[in-house]
Amino acid sequence: MYTDRLLPHDIEAEESLIGSILIDSESITKISHFLKSEDIYSEKIKWCFQACLSLLERMEGINQVSLAHELSLQDKLENIGGIDYLNHLVNIVPTSVHIEEYARIIHRTSIMRRIVQAGSQITNIGFSNLPDTNQALSEAEESIYKIRTDRASRDFEHIREVLDAYLQESSAMQDSTSDRLAPISTGFIDIDKLIGGGLQRSDMVVLAARPSLGKSSLVFNIAKHAAINGSSVGIFSLEMSNEQIVLRLLSSESNVDTHRLRVGLINETEERRILDAIGELSDLPIYIDDTPIQNIMEIRSKAKRLQAEQGLDLIIVDYLQLLSGTSNGWRSENRVQEMGEISRSLKGIARDLDVPVLACSQLSRAVEQRPNHRPILSDLRESGSIEQDADIVAFIYREDHYTTREEWESKNPTKPYPENIAEIIVAKHRNGPLATIPLYFRGSMVRFENLTEKSK
Repeated sequence: MYTDRLLPHDIEAEESLIGSILIDSESITKISHFLKSEDIYSEKIKWCFQACLSLLERMEGINQVSLAHELSLQDKLENIGGIDYLNHLVNIVPTSVHIEEYARIIHRTSIMRRIVQAGSQITNIGFSNLPDTNQALSEAEESIYKIRTDRASRDFEHIREVLDAYLQESSAMQDSTSDRLAPISTGFIDIDKLIGGGLQRSDMVVLAARPSLGKSSLVFNIAKHAAINGSSVGIFSLEMSNEQIVLRLLSSESNVDTHRLRVGLINETEERRILDAIGELSDLPIYIDDTPIQNIMEIRSKAKRLQAEQGLDLIIVDYLQLLSGTSNGWRSENRVQEMGEISRSLKGIARDLDVPVLACSQLSRAVEQRPNHRPILSDLRESGSIEQDADIVAFIYREDHYTTREEWESKNPTKPYPENIAEIIVAKHRNGPLATIPLYFRGSMVRFENLTEKSK
């Protein structure tokens, strides 16, 4: 397809780059943090640059003699044209002062080549006639997205630049027209107070619990409250169908028992409340994707599309262990390594889209096997990377799930039985304190409440 056109490159810039390094070996430190050997088009120059990087890594001086020796050890000196070619590289540049300019040219043409290659890959995807158009679109988007993420490289910034950005962001947050930068309120007073007003942009928050303790209910409660306050919410539900999620939201909003709602055993008063709740929920910016088998590439592609088309302020994933890290949907044999890749990618999505990602996670059975059933960070199932990548890790613990009223009263005669009391244990908080926050759980309506609301 592209045989009649040369791929983007600049041989003069590439040769001048090596010439600059040979004139001043220290100049390589100005460009080695962002320029890679694969960015170089000419095979000869690529070999020279790789040899320079090897010398730099060993902290050896870089000059014509040392570079020639390094290339000779790799049996490449004669292939590039010998010492005469190295002399040529030195003679074509009078000074190394422009090395960063040469490197930027090389870097730019490298990106252009990768765009051309991505275009070819997208063409092949189109001709492959995949039966699933969503998979085809996800793979095509990934071809372009990978170029951007692979090129992400940062350099040192003076503290003044960071502080200036902070002041600008702070001013914007105080401006009523800049709600886009504000945290996403969870609807739970003490939780918001602990985490700085709500879920922070670009944070990855993990909510973990054993089955049937209410982690899905809690994140759906948060989703509804965020949407009521004008935030657009994208829910990726790999466990429940969108009908099941909507039924839970409807039960919570209408105050009608979820079981009776499901089987249709409702009276006239409850029917009116349900119709009112349908009207309220229908206007909320909540978008649900209940595809049961998804990989991280699909999550990212769909989230980017939703943000571009409808806006997106909060991503919810229910739940982590059902995600696949591979494009074909199959789980890797090394599940721990795969989960590490998934958690890192979710954190990357949070930063790339500048939204909080709230992900549910299962806990291992180790919780059940201990006399004290309170979860700890090591109970996170299948990956310590979840703990490492998350900005906040919180657990749900309910004493009434493990202890009967009789057992409790025999051990704690002066304390009331904590029926329907859920403790939200914030076990990791990268930017704030740890704490345990009690909430009231109305199981029949799959709803968590602030304790002050439980009597309502």
